[in-house]
Amino acid sequence: MPEGSATPYLFLMASPEIEALTQALARLPGLGPRSARRAVLHLLKKRQTALGPLLIALSAVEENLATCSICGNIDTTNPCGVCADPRRDSRALCVVEEVADLWALDRSRLFPGRFHVLGGRLSALEGIRPEDLAIDSLVRRIEIGGVDEVVLAMNATLEGQTTAHYIAERIERFPIRITQLAHGLPVGGELDYLDEGTLAQALRARRPVA
Repeated sequence: MPEGSATPYLFLMASPEIEALTQALARLPGLGPRSARRAVLHLLKKRQTALGPLLIALSAVEENLATCSICGNIDTTNPCGVCADPRRDSRALCVVEEVADLWALDRSRLFPGRFHVLGGRLSALEGIRPEDLAIDSLVRRIEIGGVDEVVLAMNATLEGQTTAHYIAERIERFPIRITQLAHGLPVGGELDYLDEGTLAQALRARRPVA
């Protein structure tokens, strides 16, 4: 570098393949470039016990990944493990916005029923309309019969509560109990980021929709 120049040399820290892996990991939620580099370094150092099993697991998921045709969950089987589990109470149906919300609630192990994933929430600003969500398929599931309670587990946001109100109006003609999570949930909070204690409290205190 010429004397007095402040321009740094641009050297690659690793091979293009390792850089590509780092950049791919950096795009994952919760991981930035620095965390991704640490993760890649760990995988490279522990390639027998970490990298190899990770590659096998990723390959298996990629080959078998499917969206459940019943509830909209993401799994490696269709129907998904939740819908195929005979121990689940088919009379109770919990409606959530996203797959992450289903997984968060299921981790609490307090809801014994089945789920229905909408694939989002109503939003005038984003142009998301009822026909853009899996609301019609929810109504069809209820029409078939066998459902006694529908739990509206929308996020505690304005859009989430608007979605819950709309669904409640769509299904109020059915002879079922319509409940929603207790609003001990923080306003603006999303289910996937809440601890299990908060989720448990919300599930236990669910109440009828007025």
